[in-house]
Amino acid sequence: MVCACQVRATGKMYACKKLEKKRIKKRKGESMALNEKRILEKVHSRFVVSLSYTYETKDALCLVLTIMNGGDLKFHIYNMGNPGLDEERAIFYAAELCCGLEDLQRERIVYRDLKPENILLDDRGHIRISDLGLAMQIPEGETIRGRVGTVGYMAPEVINNENYTFSPDWWGLGCLIYEMIQGQSPFRKRKEKVKREEVDRRVKEDQEVYSEKFSEEAQSICRMLLEKDPRKRLGCKGEGAAGVKLHPIFRDINFKRLEANMLEPPFSPDPRAVYCKDVLDIEQFSTVKGVNLDTTDDDFYSKFVTGCVSIPWQNEMIETECFKDINVYENDKLTSDLDLNKLTPRPKRGFFHRLFRRGVCFKSGYSDDEEEPTRL
Repeated sequence: MVCACQVRATGKMYACKKLEKKRIKKRKGESMALNEKRILEKVHSRFVVSLSYTYETKDALCLVLTIMNGGDLKFHIYNMGNPGLDEERAIFYAAELCCGLEDLQRERIVYRDLKPENILLDDRGHIRISDLGLAMQIPEGETIRGRVGTVGYMAPEVINNENYTFSPDWWGLGCLIYEMIQGQSPFRKRKEKVKREEVDRRVKEDQEVYSEKFSEEAQSICRMLLEKDPRKRLGCKGEGAAGVKLHPIFRDINFKRLEANMLEPPFSPDPRAVYCKDVLDIEQFSTVKGVNLDTTDDDFYSKFVTGCVSIPWQNEMIETECFKDINVYENDKLTSDLDLNKLTPRPKRGFFHRLFRRGVCFKSGYSDDEEEPTRL
């Protein structure tokens, strides 16, 4: 369950993802929950939701994440008029997804669950990748195996349980571009009742069909990303995200400005609208019975609940200017503790300055051996 929450000290809004302890234990999901938390800690990208805090209540483990008020991409594709998006908007989202995958792959993380439900819009209309429960870090020079993901979006090499690195994510990007433009996934029609085995067969054997909604360039990038042989797939031939960005469909996207958050999205969510289904349409969670929590679970909880996450917390302090209040308090306290008649006068030094001198380095990257920092 995800709800909005607010930090009492700063007033900053976040999304709080609550994982019910009994449900985790019943489904043996401890490793998956801990994996998501650890992956989120490693990634600080404008195109991936950020983890800011973790804490626990009596009944739940809580991940405090970037708040995304604009709804998920699935809602925008299927519940905002006719199914599908116009090509300009689809390509803008594809460009941001490409940047997000690049940031993940820089940390050697394969996402493995790219689908519309996992792509969220913020209040300006930019997108972020969310729900990293199936993501995995790949050791340098190695490959992994694992038949994980969502039916209809898994790459052929995943279905065949072959070794891979980042190829499933570029396949997933192809599926998403197709679905955004066509208004249905490439290998399964909307609300079509078909067995999993048949969908897997289509993914491995059938060629996707393109309608008049696709321009030649849109068809081209989809075909190159939905190449069934991962060795021939766009993004998998050694060039990575840089090769995908060079495709002609992105010629009007200035990626440096995009990464600096300087491009305006083609769609801006209405702040008065709610981009999700009516809460009455959502089933209530069932009660978990027959599961008891005990002291054997404490080790897992202690690994999960580690408080604030450094860089998002620093951003919060800077954005809310909370550090000014802390510095004023610390300066006053420092002055009252000093006997200025006995000591050589020196400039007042606040809380953040002393953190710098202790080697707690903020985003500017100063160390203990450098001169007094001039900025955060």
